Amino acid sequence: MKILLAPDKFRGSLDAPQVCEAMAEGIRMVSAGIETVSLPMADGGEGTLDLLLWYAGGQKKTAQVQDPLGRIINAEYGISADGKTAFIEMATASGLSLLKTEERNPLQTSTYGTGELIKLVMEAGVKEVILGIGGSATTDAGIGMAKALGWRFLDTAGQEVEAIGGNLSAIRQIIPSPLAAQLPKFQTACDVTAPLYGPSGAAHVYGPQKGADAEAVKILDKGLQDFAAITGLPEETFKSPGFGAAGGLGFGTVFFLNATLKEGVKLLMDFCDFDKHLSGVDLIITGEGKIDSQTLQGKLIKGITSKAGAIPVAALCGTLDTTPQQMKEMGISYAASVLNRPQTLNEALQSGYAGVKDATFYLVNMLYNLYQKR
Repeated sequence: MKILLAPDKFRGSLDAPQVCEAMAEGIRMVSAGIETVSLPMADGGEGTLDLLLWYAGGQKKTAQVQDPLGRIINAEYGISADGKTAFIEMATASGLSLLKTEERNPLQTSTYGTGELIKLVMEAGVKEVILGIGGSATTDAGIGMAKALGWRFLDTAGQEVEAIGGNLSAIRQIIPSPLAAQLPKFQTACDVTAPLYGPSGAAHVYGPQKGADAEAVKILDKGLQDFAAITGLPEETFKSPGFGAAGGLGFGTVFFLNATLKEGVKLLMDFCDFDKHLSGVDLIITGEGKIDSQTLQGKLIKGITSKAGAIPVAALCGTLDTTPQQMKEMGISYAASVLNRPQTLNEALQSGYAGVKDATFYLVNMLYNLYQKR
């Protein structure tokens, strides 16, 4: 019997590799002869870049860069064991969590620090950069990032424009960086489908949560439109899904870095060769902290079930709040909570490993006995 383990983290309790360890231990309690393959997963958001680094056998490094308001901070990035791939989470340099509530103003913030990280890994000689763009504090279309890489932005008087969101409309000329001809391969992990501008674009949908009031949203949206106009690209281009991600940084990575936008889940599955590991698998076990109606809209379980084909998929979770019909729509054959008794949230978080281990044992023990009788 061969079982593929592909869970997400149980937030606040276990990271995805730890969930795999607990599941594997539960399976060994059934039989040491059961083959297991552990492929810890993420939903494309928080933790995705860390898992990519884990698969690459790499290590985290720290560099001093500018935060969204230009202050010097320490930001993390990762380099694969072979030194060929860099992993950058823009939120570590340009994220909303770096600012106090009263400091949040996308008219004044910049992705410059993200560009500094990119320049650093380029100077280190990497061949590929995988960039995560969730959790941004910015709506600058990536001009801050580009400026750190040597791009120049001039106004009507030919003067340099400060690369912040509020200045997008002031730009009249874009001068490419000398580095533009020697870029490594870029992949951008992007799970937002918003276009660059308009009612469903970067400013209107995400600006308010970054501190933009109604007037600022109008300024930012017009800035994104004005900047798009001077790129010389066809208007239809800016309707592309994901171009509005991270305040237009999705577009910026494509325009300035020739990046490919890719759903985080698909990027992770491709990186770990998920499809190749399906050969000979009898069961896939996935899981996450909570499975409910929102899981239907999520990308992880959908991604797993779409690749599973005829292989049954079981899901373990902390909270199970779904109907049989919703389970069928998800493509899940079996789902169960790992909680085996009434307990407080803190108790549940503390007992996560044991709960996952035992729940896996109960499931696999039954299936293994049936498997042996075939």
